[in-house]
Amino acid sequence: MQVTMSVNGDEVTSEIEGRLLLVHYLRDHLGLTGTHWGCDTSNCGTCVVWLDDEPVKSCTVLAAMAGGHEVRTVEGLEKGTELDPVQQGFMNCHGLQCGFCTPGMMMTARALLDRNPDPTDGEIREAISGQICRCTGYATIVRSIHWAADHERAAAAAAASGALTGDEVVERVLEEADPSGGSETPQTVGAGSES
Repeated sequence: MQVTMSVNGDEVTSEIEGRLLLVHYLRDHLGLTGTHWGCDTSNCGTCVVWLDDEPVKSCTVLAAMAGGHEVRTVEGLEKGTELDPVQQGFMNCHGLQCGFCTPGMMMTARALLDRNPDPTDGEIREAISGQICRCTGYATIVRSIHWAADHERAAAAAAASGALTGDEVVERVLEEADPSGGSETPQTVGAGSES
């Protein structure tokens, strides 16, 4: 069967089998390997993408069901050469270790911040509760999402007032997010961190 959809803003048309899962279509047919395939049971959340601006586990969606819809993957977060604040937050706040869960976490985080620009720790934890991270203990992931939220609010405020340039906003937010200057090592599960 033939399927046509928008993926990261580009229209794609392919001949596929009706039983093909969206995760395999994205990875194997389109080469978008940022979307990971983990548990194959919809438990881990590594395969989260957006379907019409809603996070979905792409291992539970047939590619044919995405026909006529908009799909956004982690590759679609970046704008040109500029990282999305969520991507930057994960880098700056050590929100990843092995990186396997990271694409799904970032897609879920971006959806959360689009709906709630100032989430609490509890709201962040609830939003990412459908994803499993076996490395970080979640504290650094929550910190990364807060960094992105703070960065976006600061950038919006600066743009509205015209007081700071974009680079000055980024520098100030980085200083506030990591007052140690990057000298502290993030804790992991088993090292006394939150889990």
